Amino acid sequence: MKFHEGLFHPTHPQHKGLKLEYTVTPFHCDGCKEAGIGLKYSCKQCDFDLHKACAVAVPSNIFTHPFYPRCEFKLYYHPPGPGRRRCDACHKEVLGFTYHCKRCDFDLHPCCANLPQVLNDGENNLYLSHKFSYPCYHCGGKGLGWSYRSENKLYNLHVSCVKELLLESWQATYFNVDKNKIRNLQTDIPKLKGSGARRSGGNVSKKAGFAIRTIVSAVLGDPSAIVAAAMGGFLSL
Repeated sequence: MKFHEGLFHPTHPQHKGLKLEYTVTPFHCDGCKEAGIGLKYSCKQCDFDLHKACAVAVPSNIFTHPFYPRCEFKLYYHPPGPGRRRCDACHKEVLGFTYHCKRCDFDLHPCCANLPQVLNDGENNLYLSHKFSYPCYHCGGKGLGWSYRSENKLYNLHVSCVKELLLESWQATYFNVDKNKIRNLQTDIPKLKGSGARRSGGNVSKKAGFAIRTIVSAVLGDPSAIVAAAMGGFLSL
C-alpha cells in the first residue's frame, strides 16, 4: 500500500520527499535505530526509512506522557550527554532519536512514547502499565519498564520482552543480509515459549496469542488491526 505524500526530514537532507508507505515487512528505522512495521517514511533514492512516529516528531515541541506528569520531553536526534542511555519504557539502549526530559533525566523511544494506553485484541482490552503487579507471560518475572496486561488478568507481557524476541528473531534474518533480498524473505514472528506459555492451557494460550499479536504490532509502531491480522499466520504458542 503506497501513499503519495512527501516529507523533507533534516536528518536526511541529501534527498527530498520521503514517501509515506505501508509495509508488513520489518524494516530498520534510521531515526531511533529500532525495528518497525506498518507505516513508514521511505526514501526511494537510497535505503533510508523512518517510523511515522519518528518522522513527524518535532524537536521544538514539548511532549508529555501520562505516566510522568512532571516531565516535559523534547525530541533529540542523538542521545544527550556522553554516557549510555536507556529507554525508560523498554529499557533498551537509546541509539538514535529519543524523547528526553532534562528535569527527570528520563528517555523514551518515539515508538514507546506513542504506545496506545489501551489496545483491543478482539476480545479483551489490553492496558499499558508502568507498574508491575503480575509476572510476564513470556519471562515469568516482573522486571523493569512497561508492560501490557489483559483486562481479564490472564496475561501480562513486558514491552522489553517483545523487543528482545523480535530482535533475536529478525536480526539474523533481516538486518545482516543484503537488504535487496529482504522482500523475498518470509516474515517470521517469534514463538513465545516462556513460563507463562508452559503454565497455560490451550484455550488461554490461544487467547494470549491474539493479545500478543496486537502488542507486537503496537511495539513495532503500528497497532492497527491490519498488521496484527497479517501476523496471525506466523505467531503460534
